[in-house]
Amino acid sequence: MKTIVLTHKAAKELDAIAELSRSAIVDSLHRYAIAGEGDVKRLSGRDGYRLRVGAYRVIFAEDATTVLAIFIGRRTSTSY
Repeated sequence: MKTIVLTHKAAKELDAIAELSRSAIVDSLHRYAIAGEGDVKRLSGRDGYRLRVGAYRVIFAEDATTVLAIFIGRRTSTSY
């Protein structure tokens, strides 16, 4: 299992999301950190990955022991 770390900005973005969506995002992050499961793709044009959770996206970086969430928000043309 990898450790999940949120940047200050990502934590504030997560707090601003409705409870139902927030719990789905947290569950998806845990599932990815434990088993590597989820709708994850490598970003093109920049470093990192995106995890799709319904209408929301989590932009993150990872190494062997940590998943660092950088951005959490709705999917828009400016999300990436």
